[in-house]
Amino acid sequence: MSLNVGIVGLPNVGKSTIFQALTSAPAEAANYPFCTIEPNVGIVQVPDERIDKITEFVKPQKVIKAVMEFVDIAGLVKGASKGEGLGNQFLGHIRQVSAIAHVVRCFEDSDVIHVEGKVDPTADIEVINIELAFADLETVDKRLNNLGKVLKSHDKKLKQQAAIAKPVLEKLKVALEDGKPARSVEMDDEERESISDLHLITLKDTVYVCNVDEDSMTEDSDNDHVKAVKALAEKEGSKVIKICGKMESEIAQLETEEEKKEFLADMGLEQSGLDQLIKTGYEMLGLQTYFTAGVQEVRAWTFKKGM
Repeated sequence: MSLNVGIVGLPNVGKSTIFQALTSAPAEAANYPFCTIEPNVGIVQVPDERIDKITEFVKPQKVIKAVMEFVDIAGLVKGASKGEGLGNQFLGHIRQVSAIAHVVRCFEDSDVIHVEGKVDPTADIEVINIELAFADLETVDKRLNNLGKVLKSHDKKLKQQAAIAKPVLEKLKVALEDGKPARSVEMDDEERESISDLHLITLKDTVYVCNVDEDSMTEDSDNDHVKAVKALAEKEGSKVIKICGKMESEIAQLETEEEKKEFLADMGLEQSGLDQLIKTGYEMLGLQTYFTAGVQEVRAWTFKKGM
């Protein structure tokens, strides 16, 4: 399984707009559910001030930055865990990603339809988290049923592994039945390893991406929707960043880095929301960078932490 970040959310929250700006490649964007069925995959460069400084000093013929992969997954709806709204297909796509960027709408606009009829990001998060939790609950229940047979077997190694996994699965079952994500359950390394092959969706590192209007982009201008998402994320141990999809689309049209920096400066911002998303995704995947430098080439190399 390749290391990547899946962009998820309800229909019409701005996922595909953000993905297009990320990759500068047009995904099919439309103001109605399910305009994205097959996931779009994009490779993006990782912004890093260090390689910029190395390049400025060395002045190489070629610069190769680190890259990472984002996957734009179609909007989920209530009932996805039961297969509604192409739910089985969507859940299959989410299981294949390494981490999740969960886009939530935190702006008011009567021209953009909201699938639930009103803007309420914490309710939107709950809809998706419950669907993902129910999908994971089915996986956990199946494993618990199988463990009963293993514990009766004569294979000592399998019985030992099952003995470690059983209490973990029981803790997960309680949380998931309550609609809480698996990542909210405390586990040590041994416990986490014992259920790693289940690839639970709600165990994946998650960042909530608040899609806001331009007035809410600066650090001290959180609107009430963003504040509510941050409060929820803090309880869950998840990250939160803000992006203005509309503004990022405009930035993506600019041709030079200087133009982009001027645009951001005029908005009172040091970096774009997309740069913040890419950096956060890189961290969630546990990736780090080292550099090689010469007059022919300056290159950023990616490696997994601990390797």
